[in-house]
Amino acid sequence: MSSFSESALEKKLSELSNSQQSVQTLSLWIIHHRKHSPLIVKVWHRELKKAKSSRKLTFLYLANDVIQNSKKKGPEFAKDFETVLVDACSHVAREADDGCRRPMDRLLTIWQERSLYKAEFIQQLKLAIEDSNSPQHQPTEEKKAPKRTYQKMIQEPEEEEDDDYRGNMSPQDSDISGPQLTEELVKALQDLENAASGDAAVRQKIASLPQEVQDVSLLEKITDKEAADKLSKTVDEACLLLADTSEYKQKLARVTQVRKELKSHIQSLPDLSLLPNVTGGLAPLPSAGDLFSTD
Repeated sequence: MSSFSESALEKKLSELSNSQQSVQTLSLWIIHHRKHSPLIVKVWHRELKKAKSSRKLTFLYLANDVIQNSKKKGPEFAKDFETVLVDACSHVAREADDGCRRPMDRLLTIWQERSLYKAEFIQQLKLAIEDSNSPQHQPTEEKKAPKRTYQKMIQEPEEEEDDDYRGNMSPQDSDISGPQLTEELVKALQDLENAASGDAAVRQKIASLPQEVQDVSLLEKITDKEAADKLSKTVDEACLLLADTSEYKQKLARVTQVRKELKSHIQSLPDLSLLPNVTGGLAPLPSAGDLFSTD
């Protein structure tokens, strides 16, 4: 995974698309570099204002993904975004394409329901949107279809769980931080970037990924949270490895699907730590000798 720099972030923001995969991949990269949170938010705000009207809403989707998925491990993002969101929402409502109001309202509802921001601040955002004049727009450039967009994901209630997409679990369900890779993995990825034979090395690493990160049907074999957590970490690492390799976009899509299925699967598993101590306070069971004693 590439190291952080202002120019690198600008480039990634310029390449950001409205697809779910694009938003989630960049969100994962940003959260990994959370120590640069103030600068990231500053660049995000600046590039949002420079972006074409058809892309402005996507910047809010990116902010949403980062804020939700960094709630436990990177709460600084929520605080830093708070300093610019009123102006950002007002700008998007005023300058973005027609039809942006509904998905923006949806975002604010999600933030309020999940207590990402206080009700007073959500009200400020709503007022900023309402006070913005809706501009008249010329027809935008033809869009390529059909791709499942992040906007569609926000607008459809039945897909709400994707709004807090972690790649493994929602922030409320786990302390595991997907973007927190081991030092060994980070070093390996950096070595791949700098090596002359990087392409071949990347191919070899991708080829060695376990089948579990590509085949959703294998999730049925997971019966406890420890195994699920271990796989979710492997899936995160696979996504980071595949993110910048265009030749393997198809494989990345399959891994992303596994992440979604794994999240649902984990939530359905029982939490064994919450089970009562069934032996506490009870006398031990009699032995076989006691049962058949003639006394």
